Amino acid sequence: MSQTAVIPQSVVEPWSLPSRGVVGMACLILAEATIFIIFVVAYIFYIGKSLTGPTPRDVLSLPIFGSVCLLSSSATIHFAVAALHAGKRSLCSLWLAATVLLGGIFLAGTAYEWYRLIYHEGLTIRTNLFGTTFYSLVGLHGTHVIIGLVMLVLALFFSLSGVMTSKHTERLEVLSLYWHFVDGVWVVVFLVVYIVGR
Repeated sequence: MSQTAVIPQSVVEPWSLPSRGVVGMACLILAEATIFIIFVVAYIFYIGKSLTGPTPRDVLSLPIFGSVCLLSSSATIHFAVAALHAGKRSLCSLWLAATVLLGGIFLAGTAYEWYRLIYHEGLTIRTNLFGTTFYSLVGLHGTHVIIGLVMLVLALFFSLSGVMTSKHTERLEVLSLYWHFVDGVWVVVFLVVYIVGR
């Protein structure tokens, strides 16, 4: 009498479409990354080609504190998403507030740097090639930080008012993808402008 071995059927999860929000944000990030690549390449191409001063070495200082704040905000937005996923709305609000604060500090540092460069160093967007490419690249990034901060402030408002719950985790995660992108771009901008370009 032969026994037939019974092979257990593997549990196959049904295939589902990826999140529209994640796909949409991925497409946006891809498009924005292309724009940043163009600006970065232009900045690199024109390094040292200004006919008049000031030069990057003369006027730029490393924005270490602002950079640490911005990069730290990637961790705080991650913790906010995790807290919302776990249903801890108060903790989510706290981490969102920390993210907004860190992003705000970075933006304030950038504004102060621009004020110093324009009014004390005489570097404007029309001064030389360095001025044109610097304000274009750093300004493009700053614009993205402002947009991200506006969305984060709205998310914080919804979290504090109790409108945002754990069922909105995916939406906050999509926003966090944008913020991670902004932080990642700053690493490239920092290296190109403040390290390579000096």
